[in-house]
Formats: sequence, C-alpha cells, structure tokens
Amino acid sequence: MENNNPNKIKNPETPVPKTPQMNDRDFLNDALTTEKYISSSYSTALKEASHGSLYRTIASISQETEDCHRNLYNLMFKNGWYALEKETPQTIQQSVQQFSNYMQSQDPYRGNLIQ
Repeated sequence: MENNNPNKIKNPETPVPKTPQMNDRDFLNDALTTEKYISSSYSTALKEASHGSLYRTIASISQETEDCHRNLYNLMFKNGWYALEKETPQTIQQSVQQFSNYMQSQDPYRGNLIQ
C-alpha cells in the first residue's frame, strides 16, 4: 500500500492476509491495545499505592509494561501498520490556543484576584 497522504508518517506496509482469521497485524494491534490499557491501570495503582514495597513492585512491573508497549509500537511502525500525522505549525498553534482557552475557562481563581 502506497503512502499517498503527504501528512502521514509511515513505513511501507508489510502485507498480511485479508481473511476472517487474525493475522500478525491483528495480533500486534490487540497486544498494543492491551498494553495501553494495562499501562493506564498501573499508573492509577502507582498513584494509590499505600505501601512503599507495593509501590516499588508496581513501579517495576509498570516499567516492564511500558517497555513492552514501546517495543510493540516500534514493531507495528516498522511494518507500516501504525501511522502518524505530520502536524503543521498552524495546527500546533490551533491546539495550543484551544488548550489555553480551555485552561482559562477552567481556572477557579479567574476574576478573583487578591490585591
């Protein structure tokens, strides 16, 4: 499959069979999705661990999960099964402006300045 979109950052796609059975891309995508979910769960567990030893154990396992997540991402990207969008300076500035506006609207102290 050719990369016809100039805003896509993608390697040439490694072909996989288009059948109802799961292929290598499907398995990797499923594993990556699972690692994303697990990473998020470990992040919550780390924030709420009440015991130092438990925290260190979860932190160690969490790092292994993050490394696995990164390796799966790299493998999918290498095979052309994961693409990124190239951002323009205009879209980046638009995102910054949207975030700034959101943060200003959520500021509980806005308009309540102590003088």
